[in-house]
Amino acid sequence: MDPIANMIIGMKNGSRARKESVVVPYSKIKAAIGECLKKAGFISDCAKRVKKSHPVLEIQLTYLDQKPKITEVERISKQSRRVYYRLRDIHLVRNGTGLLVLSTPKGILSGKDARKEQVGGEALFKIW
Repeated sequence: MDPIANMIIGMKNGSRARKESVVVPYSKIKAAIGECLKKAGFISDCAKRVKKSHPVLEIQLTYLDQKPKITEVERISKQSRRVYYRLRDIHLVRNGTGLLVLSTPKGILSGKDARKEQVGGEALFKIW
């Protein structure tokens, strides 16, 4: 299966169920995505923990006035079909309320940061 899709769907389902945190298996790319989402304000914290001698990533979810910050996610690039965005293809998601996450040569970046750095890359997912 797709580990990134499992992570973002787990965050969406956890926030809809009003969970404080979500635990997913650890990987470097998931930790980088967590830091990108933390910087954008979609999650409050992302930390590596060890549970039963296996590394996991614990993600603290964010709520605004009892409403979850993460309401929907859309996976763009999949294992069966990779989608790459040039600089001119990167646009706002939901009029600026959402976030596009890209894997670029400069690391995992949001669409806004990728435009500042003037790089394109593989579009991983949209979140709002």
